[in-house]
Amino acid sequence: MNLGKEEENDIRWRQRYVNFSKSYALLADTIQIKAPSNAERAGLIQFFEMTFELSWKLMKDYLEAGGFRIGSPREAVKQAFQSGLLDDGHPWLDALHNRDLTTHTYDENTAILVEDKIRKKYFPMLNKLHCDFEKLFKK
Repeated sequence: MNLGKEEENDIRWRQRYVNFSKSYALLADTIQIKAPSNAERAGLIQFFEMTFELSWKLMKDYLEAGGFRIGSPREAVKQAFQSGLLDDGHPWLDALHNRDLTTHTYDENTAILVEDKIRKKYFPMLNKLHCDFEKLFKK
């Protein structure tokens, strides 16, 4: 069976959503740990990295299914905001900018700072994206 480009793109974002949703569930479970050990904090940060990476790729795939051409994570965020998929692009751009911080989690102070940003700023935005895509997925 030969699928058209539009059908392929529709399937691609739906498959990406399934992977994003699995990663999101791991992050959501881990974020419930109120006073994490160093290993649990490292796990939380790793789950955030995976979920964030899948989130912008999900937006990219979804937007491309709608006819947009997206070349980078920044373009995905900007177009998602312009298309009304995101209410506020600033936290997403901030997360993109701060991705490099997560590679320095061997330093406990940096890891605690990253954990705080994930809990207060980044997890809520990922949660909203998950809820919004859950509705789109069920359509």
